[in-house]
Parts: sequence; structure tokens; C-alpha cells
Amino acid sequence: MRPILKSISETGSFVFNQNLKITHLGKCGRIEEAIKIFENVANRNTVTWNSMISAYAKNGRVNDARRLFDQMPIKNLVSWNTMIAGYSHNDRVYEAAQLFDKMPQRDLFSWSLMITCYTRNRELEKARRLFDQLPEKKNPVCWNAMIAGYAKNRRFEDAHKLFSEMPIRDIVSWNSMLAGYTQSEEMVLGLKFFEGMPERDLISWNLMVDGFAQIGDIDMADEFFHRIPQPNVVSWVTMLSAYARNGMIVEARGLFDRMPQKNVVSWNAMITGYVQNGLIEEGYRLFEEMPERNSVSWTTMINGFVRIRNLDAARELLDRMPYKNVAAQTAMMSGYIQSMRMEDAHQIFDKISCRDVVCWNTMIAGYAQSGRMNEAMQLFKRMPKKDVVSWNTVIAAYAQEGDMHKALRIFEEMGEKNTVSWNSLVSGYSQNGAYIDALRYFVFMKRQGEKPDRSTFACGLSACSNLAALRIGKQLHHLILKSGYVNDLFVGNALITMYAKCGRILNAKRVFDEMEDIDLISWNSLIAGYALNGFGKESVHLFQEMEIDGLTPDEVTFVGVLSACSHAGMIDQGLKLFNSMTRDYSIKPIAEHYACIVDLLGRAGRLEEAYRLVMGMPIEANAGTWGALLGACRMHRNVEIGRVAAEKLFEFEPDKTSNYVLLSNIHAEAGRWNEVERVRMLMKDRGVQKQPGCSWIEIKNQVHAFFADDSTQPRTAEICKTLKILTAQMRNMGYMPDIVLLYLTVDDYS
Repeated sequence: MRPILKSISETGSFVFNQNLKITHLGKCGRIEEAIKIFENVANRNTVTWNSMISAYAKNGRVNDARRLFDQMPIKNLVSWNTMIAGYSHNDRVYEAAQLFDKMPQRDLFSWSLMITCYTRNRELEKARRLFDQLPEKKNPVCWNAMIAGYAKNRRFEDAHKLFSEMPIRDIVSWNSMLAGYTQSEEMVLGLKFFEGMPERDLISWNLMVDGFAQIGDIDMADEFFHRIPQPNVVSWVTMLSAYARNGMIVEARGLFDRMPQKNVVSWNAMITGYVQNGLIEEGYRLFEEMPERNSVSWTTMINGFVRIRNLDAARELLDRMPYKNVAAQTAMMSGYIQSMRMEDAHQIFDKISCRDVVCWNTMIAGYAQSGRMNEAMQLFKRMPKKDVVSWNTVIAAYAQEGDMHKALRIFEEMGEKNTVSWNSLVSGYSQNGAYIDALRYFVFMKRQGEKPDRSTFACGLSACSNLAALRIGKQLHHLILKSGYVNDLFVGNALITMYAKCGRILNAKRVFDEMEDIDLISWNSLIAGYALNGFGKESVHLFQEMEIDGLTPDEVTFVGVLSACSHAGMIDQGLKLFNSMTRDYSIKPIAEHYACIVDLLGRAGRLEEAYRLVMGMPIEANAGTWGALLGACRMHRNVEIGRVAAEKLFEFEPDKTSNYVLLSNIHAEAGRWNEVERVRMLMKDRGVQKQPGCSWIEIKNQVHAFFADDSTQPRTAEICKTLKILTAQMRNMGYMPDIVLLYLTVDDYS
């Protein structure tokens, strides 16, 4: 009998140890090793199955966890709770709710798990309905889960109301409320609540330290840290991380060296601090000193080398890593992608045995960013479970390629959409010149109940700017005021540009003056706005005011102010500013600056000087520079220089119709009809398509476009009649339009 009992005892001890190993490996991300141990356990008990289910779920392999759960010969309450926790951990609320409904029995942990699952996904009403169905109302566990859910979602009134109704409060209840304040960075309320707590534990103190650290108040964080009666490892690591996050790496290292006890989390926090502050070599030296490393240690260090583009060192670490995890491999992939080494990235991707959604998205985004959309789509189609990031990545990639038809198709195919999905579409249309479509989908977004964010408003305002749709722009401004984005720097700068491009420079200045914070982009936007509207002196004055304010101008600033001088005929001022760029600001002029000066000289009739400037440029002239010279030649009817400028321009823009028309008009005004015909034949030989002239007008929140060759407009005859009347009135007032130019332009586009 004794040998049998001994055998049973040894078997039980073996299974117990294997269960512990599976749990440990699952926590460390060593899922493949956990699987091997599980498969080698012959006499599996319920704990073995539960440990493996948990290991799968913690590593993002929820489908494998569910497959194992369904295969279990006997399920206990822990098995059901473990599976629901797995769904909750991976934000799969619907499946968690389905499983919860099927449970043969539930305990308080089951209820609190499901409530937490709902609150984590901001489904607070569902969580509250579940809470109200609780069979046992006195136990604080579920109350704490519901309070924490309200507090973390900034529903402080609801949280406090429920807290005050609790029949029995424990320290967890108080900490749940406190965590809501500190994690939401509401430290005034958090401090008041903390001071009113009847008792505090280490968690309470650590929450306060972390809360002050999150808002950057290191002095208060340090004060609370030193007030902790008996700080634990978490306290030390929280303060250490606070120092590191705020660039106080010397203080962080001093604290690390003084720690009475260090665990692997402490070492990782210090290494992370070094990496975050760009001190990779110091981080690596500490990494080599570590008595014990986990997957976080390896991944942090690999990420550090990737950040400084030392991919050889990162790869050497990955190869040394005793067990591979998906986070480390994804970090290595990301490094290769940033350096456009797509084959190396794909090689890593192929080696990953358990790919998570981040891994898939990284590889898809890599192919998309490198312009390899076919490969990106092949991966996207193979992806077993796509999240909203996957869909958004593909939409943004097609938009970047200019293929809005495919971007829209993907958008319509996706199920759940978020603000980023809508923004990808709106910004895609705006960036590709389809401004009316951009505004249309902005409206659709609002109708679907999705709230626009700063990016949405900026894209909408950009579309209004390019359409000069002032009325719609004003409506967006009102929405911005209601939505609370009026003090957002990004949105404010977009508003300045919108009003300036719509010819409302005073409105643009008013927005600028009312902004709480302004940056160089704000100044540049207003300077360019004044230039665009012909206020040259005001633009130069603003430039000087910006310098007095302590901001250093950049290349964009000088493009704006030089353009202002050009439009206002401020030749001496423009040349003086151009010369000061290099002398006073160490800014090397780029082609856009030369284009402004060529335009400045050209408008003043100094064509020979402008031509010499272009020919003597230390950098290659671009289309803008030659275009400015050609425009000046058209204005002053200089055929010879005009021909040279046009020929150069054809090299940059061989398919742009307006360049050919401009040269044709120069020849026509000089009576060189043979040259006019030659230009027309050149267009024909090169297959240049004539683009019809287009104008638009905004009436009652709708933008109406008119094309020169479009006879389908319902009131074409009436429009033409009105134009003739206006032309006759201009002639009677002494203005004689250039009949030759008018004839050629109409003839070209009719």
C-alpha cells in the first residue's frame, strides 16, 4: 500500500510543480515553453488546464485559450472565471458577456470580473445594469469594481454617490475612489480626498506619489514619498520612474542605488529611465549587471538600441535572448522598418510563432509606408483577427497613395469605426485635393454621432481654406467653441490660415490675439496670411514683432515675409531680408526663397537681374522659381527670357497646361503666331491634356463648382449673358481687357 501512496504523492507533487511552471512562464511571456510543459503533463488536473488557459490569455492568444477551455473534461468555477478574465484582459467584451450568461454558477469574483470588463471598455451603463442585478449587495468587491469604473472614466459624481451609498466600505473602496482622481490627474480633488481618508495603506500613498508624478509636480511627489511610513518596492520604483520620466536621471540613479531591496521591476525601471533619456550605453551597462532578467528587460534594451538606429546591437541582443517573445521581436521588426530594411523585418515576422495584433499591424504599416501596398494588403487579408488599428492603417496608406476610392471601400467594409477612422478619410480627401468630399465626410461623421477631435477640425478647416468656403469655416469655428478645442494650438493655427485664405485677415488676427499659447507656426500662418491678402507692410511689421517676442524665424517665416514684400512691391525691404537670412540667422536660402526674390524683381521689371539670380543660384532652381520668372516675362512681355524659363519649366512640369498657355500668350502678344502654333503642336506631341478652367462659389453652405467647358450647368446661358454685361460695363469705365489673352485662353479651353 505504501508504494502506491508514495507514487500518488510523487505524481501529485510533479503535477503541482508543472502547474507552477506553466503559470510562471505565462507571466514571463514564454508561451512556447509553457505549451511544451502542458503537453508533457500526462495526469493533468483542473489547475493544469486553468494555468494554461490563463497563460494563453495573458499573451493575447484568446482563441487558443477558448479552444482549450472547450476541450476541458471537467470545468470548475475557476475555469469559467479564468476564461472571462482572459476575454476581459484582451478587451473582448461581447465574448466575455456571452460566456458570463452561460455560467452554471457564479461567485462575487465572476460578477466583479464582468463589471470591470464593461467599465474598462467604457460601457458604464451595461456595467451598472449588471451591478443592479447583484444577488448579494453587502460585499464590497463589486461595489469597488463599479466605483473604480466610474472614477477611471471621470464620472466622479456617480462614483462618489455610489461610494456614499455603500453599506460596508473597506480600504479598497477608498483607494478605488482615490485612484480615479489620481489617474485622471485631478490632484486637487485627490489630495482633499486623501486627507479625509479614515485609514491609509501603502497603495494610498503610492497612488499619491504617482499622481503628482503624472502631472509633473516632482516636488510634491518627493514630499509624499518621504512621508510614507514604510515604503515598499513599488513606492521606490514609482518615485524612480517619476524622476526618469521628467529627465532627472541622476536623481533616479541615486534613488536606485539607495534602494534597500531591488527586484527585477526595479532594475527594469532604471533601464527604462536610461532608454527614455537617450542614455543607451548607460542602460546597457546596467542591463549587463542585472542578476536576473525577464522579457521586459530584454525588450526594453532592444528598443533602446532601435531608438538610436544601432540595429546590429539590437539584433545581437535578440539572438542572445534565451526565450523569444513577440514584444521583443516586434521591436526588432520596427527598427528594420524604420531603416526601410523590409526583407529583414519580414524575416523576423516569419519567425514569430504567436503573432499578436501589434505585430501584424507593425508589419502591415511597414509595407504601407514603404509604398508596397500589395504586400500590405496580402498581410491584411491573412490577419486572423483585425482590430480598428489594422483597418485605419490600410485606410491611411491608400489615402497617402492618393487612391481614395480604395480607402473609402476599406472604410465602408470595416465594422467598428473610431475617430481615427473618420480622420483618416477626411484628411485623405483634403490632402488629395478633394476638399468638398472632405467636408461631406466631416458632416457624415457628425451625423453618425462620432465626436470630431483636434485633427478632424484641422482637416475640415484646411478644406475650407482651399475652397475659400468662409461660411462653412465660420460654422466650424462655432463647433470648435462648443467642443472645447478653441485653446488647442493645432486648431487655432488652422483657424488663422482658414480666415486668412478666405480674405478675412482681421478675423485671423483676432484668433491669433485670443489664443492662450502661440508658437512659430502661429506667427508664420499670420505672416503668410497678411502676405496673401496684400498687406506687405503689416507682414513685415509682424515679422519684427515676432523677433521682439523672442522667437527665431525659420525658413517658412522668410517665405511668408519675402512673399509679402513681393506682392507689396517692397523691393529694398525684400532684398534686405533676403540677405539677412544667411548673415543674421544662418538660414541657407532654398528654392522657395529664390522664387520670392525672382517674383519681387520681376514685378519691378528688373528681369535681367532676376534671370542672373536664377542662373547663379547655388542650388538647383525648381518649378516655382522658373514659374515666377515666366510669370514676370508674361507681365513685361519679354519673349527671350520667357522662352528659356518655359523650356526649363517644361522639364519639371511637362504635363501642366498653364505653362504652355502662358508661353503661348507671350508669343501672341509679340505677334509671333508661328511660335504660338509651335507651342500648340508641342502640347499635342507631348499628349498634354487641356484642363478646363474652374471656379467655385459658396451659397447656403454648398460649394458650387463651374468649369469653362461644362455646358450642363442649368443656367449657363444666363451666366454668359451676365458676363457680357459685366465686360461691357468695365469697357465703359475705361478698363480694356487684353483681348488677345482673353481670346487665346477661351480658345484653349473651349
